[in-house]
Amino acid sequence: MSAPTTTARAGAEEPGRAGGPRRATRPAGYRVVRRGRGSFLLHRRSALVAAGLLVLLALVCVAYLCVGDSFVSPGRVVPVVFGGGRPQDQLIVGTLREPRMVLGLLVGLAFGVAGALVQTVARNPLASPDIIGISQGAGVLTVGALTFGVTSYAVLPYLSIAGGLVAAGLVYAFAWRGGLHATRFVLIGIGFSIALKSVITLLMTKGDVLVAQQAQVWMTGSLNGRGYDEAVPVVIALAVLAPAVGWAAYAQRTVSMDDDTATALGIRLNRVRLGLVVTGVILASVATGAAGPVDFVALMAPQIARRTTGTAQIPLLTSALTGAVIVVAGDLLAKTLFSPTELPVGVLTAAVGAPYLIWLLIRRSGAGRRATGGTA
Repeated sequence: MSAPTTTARAGAEEPGRAGGPRRATRPAGYRVVRRGRGSFLLHRRSALVAAGLLVLLALVCVAYLCVGDSFVSPGRVVPVVFGGGRPQDQLIVGTLREPRMVLGLLVGLAFGVAGALVQTVARNPLASPDIIGISQGAGVLTVGALTFGVTSYAVLPYLSIAGGLVAAGLVYAFAWRGGLHATRFVLIGIGFSIALKSVITLLMTKGDVLVAQQAQVWMTGSLNGRGYDEAVPVVIALAVLAPAVGWAAYAQRTVSMDDDTATALGIRLNRVRLGLVVTGVILASVATGAAGPVDFVALMAPQIARRTTGTAQIPLLTSALTGAVIVVAGDLLAKTLFSPTELPVGVLTAAVGAPYLIWLLIRRSGAGRRATGGTA
């Protein structure tokens, strides 16, 4: 979804200067797509990037199913995906690899959309669920549950949703001062993130050694030993929130306006922002519960999507596909680079995401100095 700009009569004829009809102008790079009596504007570059990402994701998924302790050729993988194949291939591909890959794909989609929505509301590329405390809020309840004996991974996503919503509500409330200021929102979120990490560490010291190790693995973000059971809550969240995500693709344009302009147009900006934040928080929390806080996916995916498409708003579909590619490819590398040792996917995304975060900070600092004429 390239955050298409909907129009009631896109391409309709308007009177020209000499009284003759002329075509209504449209933004450069967009194409009018007609559906029945209505029409909408499609960003052509976003559509091409999304198509390219779909192909790349398909290739990464095939490679994921092929590569492992024993290599399975693509010709043997495809029949297994469609329910056939040899019994040995069904065990290796269908039972061991495919459920984990599907979970990684869904988690990447959820993190990509969640990061795009949070960054849109904050108007800051540094804002993502794992930076402003949402993932840590989800982690507090999850690690607390592990500490006190709740070890079913099927239950963890629902606890994570509750923890993420509470953390996001606190950050939103403390950042509110007659309006939502982007910088204050991010800074308060970082403060909550640090505080909640301390709570998680405290909870881990209260459990026995095995529980602490289990919680530590979860906190790094890992797909090891997980599959369809953990994927079910993510599927439910994506299906239920699909209409909200469709609305969000349209609502992004209003959030990008300055407050005075939006108010003058009669837009209830605070309600729109709240709706975007709640949608993003639920997606990030359920993904965190399913795979742990896979760091920096929600930070990187929206920015990569925006830079590749060149759009004014972060394209949600492209961001979701980018997140899926990052998680699936990252988990593939994490389990093969140091074989037979398997790294948690969160370790690899953090190794890539941390330098990217530093680059964003340096870039924003340089832009701030240029905006003030080089003064401190």
